[in-house]
Amino acid sequence: MNVLVLNPYHGGSHRAFLDGWIKNSRHEFTVLTLPAHKWKWRMRHSAVTFAEQTAEGVARDESWDAVFCTDMLNLAEFRGLCCPSIRNLPAVVYFHENQLTYPNQRRDERDLHFAYTNFTTALAADRVWFNSEYHRNDFLSQLGEFLGRMPDHQHASAVERLREKSEVQPPGVDFNEFESAAHSSVERNTEGPLRIVWAARWEHDKNPATFFSALEQLAPAGTDFRVSVLGQSFGDVPNCFAQARKTLADKIDHWGHLDNRRDYIVALQQSDVVVSTALHEFFGIAIVEAVAAGCIPLVPRRLAYPEVLEDIDDFFHDGTADHLASRLTELAVRKASGKLLTDEWRNCRRQLERFEWNHRAVAMDASLDELR
Repeated sequence: MNVLVLNPYHGGSHRAFLDGWIKNSRHEFTVLTLPAHKWKWRMRHSAVTFAEQTAEGVARDESWDAVFCTDMLNLAEFRGLCCPSIRNLPAVVYFHENQLTYPNQRRDERDLHFAYTNFTTALAADRVWFNSEYHRNDFLSQLGEFLGRMPDHQHASAVERLREKSEVQPPGVDFNEFESAAHSSVERNTEGPLRIVWAARWEHDKNPATFFSALEQLAPAGTDFRVSVLGQSFGDVPNCFAQARKTLADKIDHWGHLDNRRDYIVALQQSDVVVSTALHEFFGIAIVEAVAAGCIPLVPRRLAYPEVLEDIDDFFHDGTADHLASRLTELAVRKASGKLLTDEWRNCRRQLERFEWNHRAVAMDASLDELR
């Protein structure tokens, strides 16, 4: 198949997902993209912009068998604006996230227009893909309540129609990038303090304050550690990052986003445990990559994490700074005794190989074939 891909926000996990799938797929792809900034503007104008660009492609005698887009596109608008030869193609929308259940700091920040755009995009698609079962259930359950708040014409029956045409298609990970770590991880980092890595975005929904609060409890309790604070930062960085950089100054290995992919992988390989305190996570690709690199995951028992990590007790904390600090202390003791990596971790890494791209691409390719 020749697939027309429309990616209005071509960066971060959105870009990595497409790069991985295209590299491993047996289909052909024509990819139209827009820069990964000003996300609200991308959702507003991308339907018009892509309709114009695809019309130019049709004028050059280009043709496709299916359309694939992300949740950042208003697919209903696009199908209304594009030429008939594209409008009638089967279309798949991939929900990396959604604007209905994404946690805002204040309730009045939510622009319900974008949530409704996600709804009409799902309606306009022939197939709706979610990156986890948690995400699908979260979106569809909240959608019913959201539509029920509308003044009239609430379209309650649409929720079940969307459920019937939805499926879970997790993203993939290139485990080959981390193979050297996987083979040597039992022997590496056998000496020295526990090395902790944070690999999430520097934003409020990742709950960094709880992470830093837990770290501040370790040193006074006599637990030695080092920390790498990675992940991307944007304009509105929570104040706790600047404060933590001062408080933890003598504990820091890396601070800030590593633009070079190899440097990022090495930082993961040099760490012992990857921590999440997220209030929002629809999959957790950074956690899967860190485990592939040899890290023990330590995440809250909520969101998509129990689904992705199969709810193994060793890898969870209760979401509080106190319990996270306690779990990190346990891991520091285990490392000092030379028993950090357990059979549970090895089993965890093996079961995460179900997200290897050579498996995921086959499943997504087959789902596209069913549409045709």
